[in-house]
Amino acid sequence: MPVPVPRQRAIPAVESGQAQAVFSPGGPSGDTTGGPAGTAPARTTPEDRTTTTITATTHLTLLVIEDDPAGSLGVPEMLDAAGKPVRVRTARNLTEAERLLTDDVHCILLDLALPAPGRAADSEDELATLKHVLRLAPGHAVLALTASGDAERGTEAVRVGAQDYLFRDELDSRLLSRAIRYAVERKRSDKAERRLTESKLRAQENARLERGLLPTPLLDGSPLRFAARYRPGRSRALLGGDFYDTVRTADGTVHAMIGDVCGHGPDEAALGVELRIAWRALTFAGLCGDELLSTLQQVLEHERENDEIFATLCTVDIAPDGRRAGLCLAGHPSPLIARPGRPAELLPYDNNGPALGLLPNARWPRMQVELGAAWSLMLYTDGLIEGHTGVGKERLGLDGMVEMVRRQLAQGLQGEDLLRAAVNEARELNGGELADDVAVLLLDRMR
Repeated sequence: MPVPVPRQRAIPAVESGQAQAVFSPGGPSGDTTGGPAGTAPARTTPEDRTTTTITATTHLTLLVIEDDPAGSLGVPEMLDAAGKPVRVRTARNLTEAERLLTDDVHCILLDLALPAPGRAADSEDELATLKHVLRLAPGHAVLALTASGDAERGTEAVRVGAQDYLFRDELDSRLLSRAIRYAVERKRSDKAERRLTESKLRAQENARLERGLLPTPLLDGSPLRFAARYRPGRSRALLGGDFYDTVRTADGTVHAMIGDVCGHGPDEAALGVELRIAWRALTFAGLCGDELLSTLQQVLEHERENDEIFATLCTVDIAPDGRRAGLCLAGHPSPLIARPGRPAELLPYDNNGPALGLLPNARWPRMQVELGAAWSLMLYTDGLIEGHTGVGKERLGLDGMVEMVRRQLAQGLQGEDLLRAAVNEARELNGGELADDVAVLLLDRMR
């Protein structure tokens, strides 16, 4: 998942100077680097905020949140690793802190004695203020400031989410500047580790979806050769809604199908897995043609998120002798067949039924087609034909795809080489990655 890039914001005039040694007692809340009283940088939402990477040219900025009317909390003048002054802002309550919490703040120093909004100082939850700040600034490093010797409370603060804790009477420039840099880098490391974990989880999800959408064919005992190729569209990390399957039933019939759920998110991919598994189970149970597609439509209607979700499907059942096949189309483009001595062409598609999920009580006629003694049958999703050709907005289309495959067959390509060439050429004609997922399946019968 791409990491959001924070919006760029101008540095306010209030930050133009250097940090003072201590907060001015009774002075206005805000940046202690000088400037007009009450001036505050632009606000951001918690979702916008992120920990900034520290470089040699970065001015570290510390936001101190403490309620100390007497000004007894002294924050020493600090220098960062490059010898530059650390900027300090102060807020005396969480409302002011939210106003001052902008993208250029690197770390928050929170006095745990500060009461949380709407809570009394003697509230049972001693870390309520810290939890509020962590919700307010999930992307910032936080240092907890506690009473001297109260290590137990400081340790609990770290457990809740702070990067470290400090004792109130031990603040000095060296300790605090070191703690700030450590907290910021630890927060950045935690975020990187979390992104890595999320990436690994997404990879595992992709693998599970791929196993579900693109299974191993069950063709034991069949003389037919099988090849398939899948290529995801450019805009998605997860697989889309394309799916296919091929199985051989006990009577020797080979059943193949390919389908496409509208949409490209994980929900569509999961629905594609459900439809493929349902198709395999129904096929082994003996269903075929209209009866099978009607049942699949019921599955889709029960499993989809809303009534606008539909799926296209092409099913082929090839007789045990390999010379004939039944064909059902549910809003899906017709397969391409190539036979020796004849140009490749599309199988008949005049009786194409509607996509699954569009019309209640729909029917899908099963067409009988003659294949011949030797042939190659290519099933595909519309991602293969919807790419552009490089000529204006013209798309490859069915005619362009047929012509492309004829040319590749004439070059002697077959099996996986043919599928690879077809997908790659469609991508090259498009001028880059295809916008939609592409799945292609090929069955060959040689004399």
